[in-house]
Amino acid sequence: MSSIALDQQSRGPWQHELRASLALAWPLILTNLTMALIGATDVLMLGWLGAEELAGASIGYNLTMIASIFCMGLVTATSPMMATAIGRNLHVLRDVRRTFRQGIWVAVLIMLPVWTLLWFTEEILLLMGQIPLLAEYGATYIRAYMWCILPFLGVIIIRNFLSAVELPLWSLIIGIIGVTANAIFNYALIFGNFGAPALGLTGAGIGSIMSNSLMFAAMVIVVLKHRHFRRFHLFGNFWKPDWSRFREIWRLGLPIAMTYGMEGGVFSVAVLLMGLIDTASVAAHAIAIQIAALTFMIPFGLSQAATIRVGIGFGRRDNAMIQRAGWASFVVGTGFMMVMAVIIWSIPELLISGFIDIQDPENARVVSLAVGFLYVAALFQTFDGAQAVGQGMLRGLHDTRVPMLLVGFGYWVVGIGVGIWLAFYQGWGGQGLWAGLATGLGIVAVLMITRWMMRERIGLLPD
Repeated sequence: MSSIALDQQSRGPWQHELRASLALAWPLILTNLTMALIGATDVLMLGWLGAEELAGASIGYNLTMIASIFCMGLVTATSPMMATAIGRNLHVLRDVRRTFRQGIWVAVLIMLPVWTLLWFTEEILLLMGQIPLLAEYGATYIRAYMWCILPFLGVIIIRNFLSAVELPLWSLIIGIIGVTANAIFNYALIFGNFGAPALGLTGAGIGSIMSNSLMFAAMVIVVLKHRHFRRFHLFGNFWKPDWSRFREIWRLGLPIAMTYGMEGGVFSVAVLLMGLIDTASVAAHAIAIQIAALTFMIPFGLSQAATIRVGIGFGRRDNAMIQRAGWASFVVGTGFMMVMAVIIWSIPELLISGFIDIQDPENARVVSLAVGFLYVAALFQTFDGAQAVGQGMLRGLHDTRVPMLLVGFGYWVVGIGVGIWLAFYQGWGGQGLWAGLATGLGIVAVLMITRWMMRERIGLLPD
């Protein structure tokens, strides 16, 4: 056989994997964008109320995000577990149903202490040294918002199922419905439009409850009625305990939850540290982090696709598929973030104008700070994409404990440590905190990819 023919033959499986990964990833990416747009809509509309309302809600929201991201990480264990069951192709319907059912059980159980904690948001923020008015605004928003976390977790678990069976388009359709509904509910309940009462911060929280509950109800209807999904009988024997599967979700999911919690928590702590600087820094951070979060949805979706595709290969014991599935998502994810880095660096004011009136002299300091933060964000875009997809690749191999430790070191030792040093001891202010976060992201990205490249040597591959 000629070298050209051999080369074409060798490229064939890679092209197939790239197409399969992208076919799975693009609905997940767009779904993630719709979920991010729900948060962005809240920030946008709360910004119309005023800078103090925006700053207070942002501080409260970011405290809540530590809890909700932790819970999301816990139920994310259902994704590689269902994908591996499908790849193994043995007792698929029963195994997927067991994992799904116990995932819902775990979500309900974890919310009981989370709701209790979040009820005391104002007291927690005051203990952290936040400005009393901002703590009050944050608590007002969160006491309404926190009830939407449980239906949100239900949406995540169903979305994990749809991804594992590689039919995630319904997640996108329902996500679009959700972001549209959230905008309508917020516009009505925050400002008193369409005959609704003007509830301000509380209205924004109620809007989130209504939109997340609507998405969960729609997803339940789809998996119960659609011919491709109803054969799984996902809610069959729902009240039947399955303690071995329940424990397995906790075993695999707790490190993911800790990883998500540390990753989301480091940005939430950054908001709290911004609150120790001034209100303008908090508002600027809220705008810049929303822009960075929107770009992050693409590598995050590719990370989810990598978990599914690598997980299927893991179930099949196909090491070649594992390699192709991981690298295909990694190349696309980091390549996209390189492009976004150039865009953010080039037009920061235009991006900021979507969240705040940059022509208003009263907003001048917020705009100036947000531009500086975005310049730093442009520098860490590629690292952010690499670490996100890298975690998804390892998660497909059911490798969650060591990545958790790597994230803890990179974000909390390096990222926060460098950020505090630059911000408060070197006089860099908020930009120093962002420089610290960028450093931490870079460290985590290098560690994740190094571990992936050593996967065979350290025994992560199936025998």
